Amino acid sequence: MLFLAYSGGLRVSEVVNLKIKDIHSARMVINIKGAKGKKDRMVALSEGILELLRKYYIAYKPTYWLFEGQYKDEPYSTRSLQQIFHRAKNEAKITQDVTFHSLRHSYATHLHERGTDIKLIQELLGHNDLKTTLRYTHVSTRKLETIVNPFDQLKIKDE
Repeated sequence: MLFLAYSGGLRVSEVVNLKIKDIHSARMVINIKGAKGKKDRMVALSEGILELLRKYYIAYKPTYWLFEGQYKDEPYSTRSLQQIFHRAKNEAKITQDVTFHSLRHSYATHLHERGTDIKLIQELLGHNDLKTTLRYTHVSTRKLETIVNPFDQLKIKDE
């Protein structure tokens, strides 16, 4: 669930509300239905995530919800998934103040660092306003190190 959240920039509620039919392996997309603001969107399905989901499906045999809760007719709870995140964070000895939502921030930042167009990131995250997306795409030092200063490209004669 954590890998899936990161790989698609999903909110905790979007992960737990996924249904089996929302995973489209032939098209390699995940349909996110009724997300924040009651909007639908699609995100790319990672090959690695698809492989993990297939193993998960064989082991757990979900029937409706991709991640079933305590009772088969209910989805997994957001609170339980947040607790899983915090346990994993503690086991990894991560001391920064991060939350489940940090996976979404990391997804957007990593896409941005790899040169993905900001408007595409906006669409993938389901944002109406570009300003919201820009908050997710922190400028990293790696990105800064690749910038060639325009001054250094000027042809100035020595005086």
